[in-house]
Amino acid sequence: MSRIDFKKLRELLPGLRKNVLMKRYASFKIGGKAKYFFVARRKENLINAILVARKYNLPFFILGEGTNLLVSDRGFKGLIIKVENKKYKIPRTRTSSVRGKQNNLLYAEAGVPMRVLVRETTERGLGGLEWAAGIPGTIGGAIRGNAGAFGAETGDNILWVETLDKKGNIKKISRKKSNFSYRSSIFKKRNLIIISALIKLKKKNKKTIKKTVKDCIKYRRERLPLNYPSAGSVFKNYDIKKISRRLKKFFSRIIKKDPFPIIPAAYLISEAGLKGFKIGRAQISKKHPNFIINLGGAKAKDVIKLINLAKKRVRNKFGIILEEEIQYLGS
Repeated sequence: MSRIDFKKLRELLPGLRKNVLMKRYASFKIGGKAKYFFVARRKENLINAILVARKYNLPFFILGEGTNLLVSDRGFKGLIIKVENKKYKIPRTRTSSVRGKQNNLLYAEAGVPMRVLVRETTERGLGGLEWAAGIPGTIGGAIRGNAGAFGAETGDNILWVETLDKKGNIKKISRKKSNFSYRSSIFKKRNLIIISALIKLKKKNKKTIKKTVKDCIKYRRERLPLNYPSAGSVFKNYDIKKISRRLKKFFSRIIKKDPFPIIPAAYLISEAGLKGFKIGRAQISKKHPNFIINLGGAKAKDVIKLINLAKKRVRNKFGIILEEEIQYLGS
């Protein structure tokens, strides 16, 4: 990292802060200090911050609402760029000249919270995001990790994603070239910065959408430990294609669709005898074993120990290797 003093850096990034405690910005409420912290409230601020970081060889991390993230107790020795570019637009419906059907589009910058987009599209009778009701985080994060639930995924409705590559070039990538896969995308694999996206929705009965939204929120409140800080699901669910016929038969009654047939990671962890297991102030949830919760004052090191223990126990019992869905940040 090139030597640069804070005063000079702040001239380039007005509003830049130093030594900011990250647990205040992570849903887990865990994490040490970030050396530098900058809030990008406009698309131009985001692009400028990234270009400055690259110019001075300063490690940086793009932060949305801090969900699905475990920050090290030692913090992050670089620049946190908190994305708060929150512009979105839902143009008036226009008729497609190809099929004569309604073509309803949503433009959203990366920092728009998912809850806002679910609310606004629901009120307009536009379907396609109702499955995300109750899911925290931003649309940028949802696209990057191809977030999904109830058989639907973020990538299903994407038309294009505007990105910034390593050379500072802005480029629009189509859905076809986004390589969306289970909890992944080209943006995650190549570490491309998401600036905005265009999403295609469908006109639906508003009452039907509202009922789906209500049902999704109710399901999450009943099944998930939302009264404790967490990073959401720790592990990806397991694709049944990866297991033997014998195990498929053994798991036949608990197979679910997500969006393809899977074995819930929560079930595997529970059957490994870890439901409610604690290390320090971190605990594998009794309510949903694929959640690790912060009982108050938990450390990242304790969460990592629980993650490694769950992987070891599940591998020993079933021969299945769990893969993390959450992202690690810092040393």
